[in-house]
Amino acid sequence: MQSFPEIRQFIQGEWRRGSGKSVETVLNPATARPLTEFAHAGLGDIDDALDAAGESARRWRNTAPEERYRILRRAADLLRSRVEAAAPLLSLEQGKPLAESRAEIAASADILDWYAEEGRRAYGRIVPGAPGTRLMVTAEPVGPVAAFTPWNFPATTVTRKVGGALAAGCTIIVKASEETPATAVAVFECLAEAGLPLGVANLVFGVPAQISERMLKSPVLRKVSLTGSIGVGRTLGHLAVDHDLVTTMELGGNAPVIVFDDVDVEAVATACASAKFRNAGQVCNAPSRFYVHERVADRFIECAAAFAAALRVGPGVQPSTQMGALANRRRLDAMIEFADDARSRGATVLCAGNRPEGDGYFFAPTVIAEVPDNAKVMTDEVFGPIMPITRFLDVDDVIRRANDTTYGLGSFVFTASLERATLVSDALEAGLVGVNTTVLSRPETPFGGIKASGHGYESGVEGVEAYLRRKAILQHPPIHSA
Repeated sequence: MQSFPEIRQFIQGEWRRGSGKSVETVLNPATARPLTEFAHAGLGDIDDALDAAGESARRWRNTAPEERYRILRRAADLLRSRVEAAAPLLSLEQGKPLAESRAEIAASADILDWYAEEGRRAYGRIVPGAPGTRLMVTAEPVGPVAAFTPWNFPATTVTRKVGGALAAGCTIIVKASEETPATAVAVFECLAEAGLPLGVANLVFGVPAQISERMLKSPVLRKVSLTGSIGVGRTLGHLAVDHDLVTTMELGGNAPVIVFDDVDVEAVATACASAKFRNAGQVCNAPSRFYVHERVADRFIECAAAFAAALRVGPGVQPSTQMGALANRRRLDAMIEFADDARSRGATVLCAGNRPEGDGYFFAPTVIAEVPDNAKVMTDEVFGPIMPITRFLDVDDVIRRANDTTYGLGSFVFTASLERATLVSDALEAGLVGVNTTVLSRPETPFGGIKASGHGYESGVEGVEAYLRRKAILQHPPIHSA
């Protein structure tokens, strides 16, 4: 059995136990039993992290982009070399299968690589002006950053924020999820060993409200980046406005999937179900609401249900597992509520829709057909292994139904028609659109949403730009008296 490491805070380049009075118990989602306990950060720890980020800000800002590049590349190489050690820890504390954990750690290394390269390309520009003048636009680091990351992807969400901030020349304090601390610690160990200067990146765990209020009221910070819920986003957003902080917010999604009748139905149904049940459905940009053309709906439902029924569900650390447990009891209770609500509205639960016998936070992969648009599985972010399917005939009507949501992160369309693909992808109200693919996240493309799903971007050139500010310099010859 994989041993679980001691969890500590990383502040001013040192690993330390938290000085807070409260204690966090990390649970194994597959058993609901404790993996470890650790002390939260106290107010003194938070203040020390703020001091570290503030005091090292100018030094890191003035570090040559080439040196920042080297450090990030070394960290990426270290993380990539530790996939087999880090992946079991991720599966133990979060629940996902080992194959997914390995892929997440490897992807996180790729993210650091991307940011390392892109940080050297934070270009400004020269603006044509009158002879003797020089008009320039320069890029500067926005300043010290507070970043808040969730439990569903504890490696990639940390590296997106750390990579973007460090590449741009910003110092950062990461408040990572207390439910999945070992993965964040593994990332920071690589940064420290890569030669990151003291105080440039800091990691804290603790009572979220206490940490966010203390940090966001500090005059040290200049930016806040959050991946989390709409409610937390609004709370932090108000604090940020009150203290003039720049914000990037990724606040979840409820992605529509439109499947037309000109596709290979079995292939598309399998791809959609595979993406839906990845990480037990706990993916903010996962395909979520399925609108399938009437002529192929029966076959699509049959294939999706067969895929769900065949998935091997079990502890994430078992090599044979294809879908693990939900990350916590909150998600399990929510799945039961979603399934019960759909049944009460006349939907047909074709497989599962319940909690299997035994320990842990398991919920069987579930397909629900003939789901009305007002069911909670269609209106709310499910964030779990429930695949609701409904039908459509008219293109304009299905676009309207797909856009009838407060969310706007991901969306998908499957069709063999180039004309239809262009029409629908242009009409969908979302920050990310997948056409004949379920993959919406790559290091080289921007990741972010609209409407209640947040604002701002991570990854791509936009991911570095999010940590930069622009300065216009209008330089004229010296002024002389006439």
